[in-house]
This record gives sequence, C-alpha cells and structure tokens, in this order.
Amino acid sequence: MLDSLQDFIPEASYDQVTALLSHDNLEVKVKQERQTRHGDYRRLPTGKHQITINSNLNPYRFLITLIHEVAHFETYKSYGRQIKPHGPEWKSVFQHLMLGFLRPEVFPSDVLPLLASHFKNPKASSDSDAVLALKLKQYDPPNGKIFIFEVPIGSTFRLRNGKLFRKGPKRRTRFEGTELATGRLYVFNPNAEVVLVKGLKKI
Repeated sequence: MLDSLQDFIPEASYDQVTALLSHDNLEVKVKQERQTRHGDYRRLPTGKHQITINSNLNPYRFLITLIHEVAHFETYKSYGRQIKPHGPEWKSVFQHLMLGFLRPEVFPSDVLPLLASHFKNPKASSDSDAVLALKLKQYDPPNGKIFIFEVPIGSTFRLRNGKLFRKGPKRRTRFEGTELATGRLYVFNPNAEVVLVKGLKKI
C-alpha cells in the first residue's frame, strides 16, 4: 500500500510519510470519493487500525488528510478513547506531525503561509478554513464546481444530488439557500462545492 501512496502525495513527502506509517497494525486504503468526508480513521474489531482516504484529492489535500488521520491514530495510542476526537490532544499531535511537512519542497509557496496560519489552531476539517480551502482547490483538476460563497446572490446552484437551490444572503458564517422544488430554506457552509446553473433568471 505504501508504494501505491506514492501516486497520491507530493514526491518530497514520501520518505516522511513512509516513516509515519511504518506500523504493523496500521493499514491505509485509498477509496472512491465519498461526499461527506475526505478520509477517516477507525480501530477495527481485529485490533488493527485503518485509515481511508479519498482517491480524488489533489496531492496537497491528500497529504493533509492523511496526516490528519494519522494524528487520530497516534492520539488513540497515547490517550485511548477517553478524549474528544478533535480536542486539544489531537490538535497538538496534528500540529507536531505536520510541522516537518511545512516546507517549500512539499507544498507550493502560495499554500505554505496559509497552512502555517491554519496550524496555529487546526480545525476538525481544513474545509472549515475557507481561505485555505479555496487555495487548495486551485490545485484540483477542473470539475465544473465552485464554492457556494462564489455564487452570486439570487443565482441558482445545484448540489451533487441534483437538487436546485437559489442562493440567499449570508447568515453569520453560512449562506441561505432556498430549494426550488419545495421552497424550504437551508443553510450551507461557505465552501460547500456546488454547480452554478446558468440560464435561470435571478430574483
């Protein structure tokens, strides 16, 4: 599995990643895209530990997600189950593990300062950092999607499930969206990925 990871992470990070993953009871699997998460960690009934990462992530987001999940593994080894999943213990481990990767050989120069800022207090998901998420998205292959905060107010957008919404105003940190079929109001994180639907009249 370690050899196949070489295709998904920045080349300069491979030796460090190999060292981090050199545990007999830890396995990493690359999976098809999941809508709700980039990756996850879990302890299997066998006592082994498994990390899964989505295959569609660009190398920089893949590496961040992988180290995020390795931090869960390392935190579990040190503290067991009696802590919050993204509490101070996990944050400290995540910061420590990422420190060695925050260098120009691994990440582009326009990403590094945003990562340095993010890792002063890492969140449960890097997606919650809208500035970092937008910068990382620039390294994705084109997929026709944009972040909801980029959609003009009054415009129509489509979710992955095909439902259509009209974008409303910002409510504190999230944006309102009215489902066209039902008139129901929802709120969306600013960096939710959607497809802008052109040709439908704004209101």
